Amino acid sequence: MPFRPSLAVGTALSLLAAPASAQSSLSEPIVVSATRIDMHDQDAPYASEVHTRSDIERSGAHSLFDYLAQQSSLQISPSYGNRYTPQISMRGYGNDGFQNLVISVDGRRLNNIDSIPQLIGSISLSDIERIEITKGSGAVMFGDGATAGTIQIYTKPRSGVSLETYAGDHGQRGAIASAGLVRERFDLSATLDHSHVNGFSSPDPTGHRDQSEANTWRVAGALKPVEGLRLDMEAGASHIDTRYPNPLTQAQFNANPGMYTGDPYIQQKLQSDHWSLGAEYRVNRQWKLSARHHDEDKSSLFPSFPPAAQYRYVSNEVAAQYQHDAMILNAGYQNFDGQRTQSGSTTKHNRGLFLQGQYMLEALTLSAGIRREEVTYRHSPLSGQSLQSEQRLTSWELGANHRLSPQLALFANYSDAFVTPDVDRFFFTDWSSGSPVTAFNGFIEPAKARTLTVGANHQTARHRLKLSAFYAKLSNEIYYFETGPFSGINTNIDQSHKYGLELQDRVQITPRLSGHINYAWTRAIIDRENDGGGAFDGKELPGVSRHSVVLGLNLRVAERGNLHLSHTWRSSTWAAGDFDNNNAQRQKAFQSTDLTYRHQLDKHLDMYVGVSNLLDRKNGIWVRDDAIYPVQFERTWRLGARVQF
Repeated sequence: MPFRPSLAVGTALSLLAAPASAQSSLSEPIVVSATRIDMHDQDAPYASEVHTRSDIERSGAHSLFDYLAQQSSLQISPSYGNRYTPQISMRGYGNDGFQNLVISVDGRRLNNIDSIPQLIGSISLSDIERIEITKGSGAVMFGDGATAGTIQIYTKPRSGVSLETYAGDHGQRGAIASAGLVRERFDLSATLDHSHVNGFSSPDPTGHRDQSEANTWRVAGALKPVEGLRLDMEAGASHIDTRYPNPLTQAQFNANPGMYTGDPYIQQKLQSDHWSLGAEYRVNRQWKLSARHHDEDKSSLFPSFPPAAQYRYVSNEVAAQYQHDAMILNAGYQNFDGQRTQSGSTTKHNRGLFLQGQYMLEALTLSAGIRREEVTYRHSPLSGQSLQSEQRLTSWELGANHRLSPQLALFANYSDAFVTPDVDRFFFTDWSSGSPVTAFNGFIEPAKARTLTVGANHQTARHRLKLSAFYAKLSNEIYYFETGPFSGINTNIDQSHKYGLELQDRVQITPRLSGHINYAWTRAIIDRENDGGGAFDGKELPGVSRHSVVLGLNLRVAERGNLHLSHTWRSSTWAAGDFDNNNAQRQKAFQSTDLTYRHQLDKHLDMYVGVSNLLDRKNGIWVRDDAIYPVQFERTWRLGARVQF
């Protein structure tokens, strides 16, 4: 029987009616820091979703992709089957949602300057201390790309040594080793993470399946030589090798989603090497100064289509924070230099100044901020004319939070944000002649989004309930307009809008049983698009699920066991590229039920077993009519153990 949103609402109501005997594990304060100002989640003047280390441990997830897919309101799917660079969307931005969402790790942006999604596979889940998802906010602190919001990932060293290993069907295997030392004046940590899977589709003529392998390492350290001063460093690398199956027709997918269709699977090799330096100095009770530098080299190679694309990303930030009584001010300068070298050089340079202020009274929090950013593109081909474009853009935010009682708070936020085109948007490839012909598309306009969010936050010892509603008005939303079966141009949707409701709740039902729900209802409408000749006006944006539900239960078994059950359901959407909503084939609803049991044998050793897609649902990514990439289309299992000292 298909999963219905009414079931989610009914579950939420039943959870709210749980007996008052529930224990107070949910009463621990949750900190948010999207504006670089630490505060209680209930005082925040913006919509947020916070996931702690304990949430990650209970989930049984082994990768950041798995955790976000099972726990959050994000719409996340593998990019053509690649779970290491998934397409992540929030608040109705569809298939290009990842370009409207800034993802950072300890301040380092993961967003690329071209159309490749963020490489979240380079982050080991074992290093993560907290994940903060900010909705409809972040334009002042992060600038370019924060139209839908931000995902900020924070790491933290932990003392001790741990070794984890796991294996499962389809050749799943992996190992994670970590060590850390935390002292008053310094801390040091290191992580090694290896994962491999043989693949799920039938082998191609070369004997390969849609297999993948990832190897990641990271070291981090901090020193506090004198009172008030903290120096830190971090370095890491990831090497990912993955293969994509070819698309299937509807008939092929219905018959066997894992079938081989005749061509060798496409291989991609991704590599990232990065390092960071930072300093923070507390001058006195009022002033705090900080500076950070990030440096990253990336590469993306399709062995069948050389050469590799080489990337160099360098970013810097200097900032100052002033606090006096109830007022806090953050001001600073950020720059980001991105370069891609492949058949010439293409660069994107961002320069931004920001000012963020917050005023806090006993029951009222007010915030305001403004950012001025300069974005410069340069393209220097191996032959032909060099191209250059420059934009000066402004973003600003206003927010307010009012505590009506110790349990209930109301909040509102208004954001004026922008996203500039990735460098691939300036070019197009025409396949209509049978051979690819790449030409200059023309510089296209940045997209601008004005978003209003209002909501309520109710927290007790038994539950954390947050409800928000949003409306976004956009101009020049960026998209790819297909002029023919194998040709098209990158351009702008003249006018569009999005609106929706978001509900999240975490409930302690009994002392041993807790539950969570994330529900989102979203509409994304094209108001006017001249390139479509009126055919797109009033239509829905492809790739946006109207309903998205994540349900979870966590049961403490005896004193040493923990059972976690989650179910994800996303309603059907118009397939990618179907802007006039007339394709016979739609992106079908996504469903997955995941179950994990973990048992602690003693204080040093625990073991676990997990099953993904328990009900064996067939899932796939519908790119266009009769082009389906199978993803998470069958049940899989995994066994593992972890030793800690």
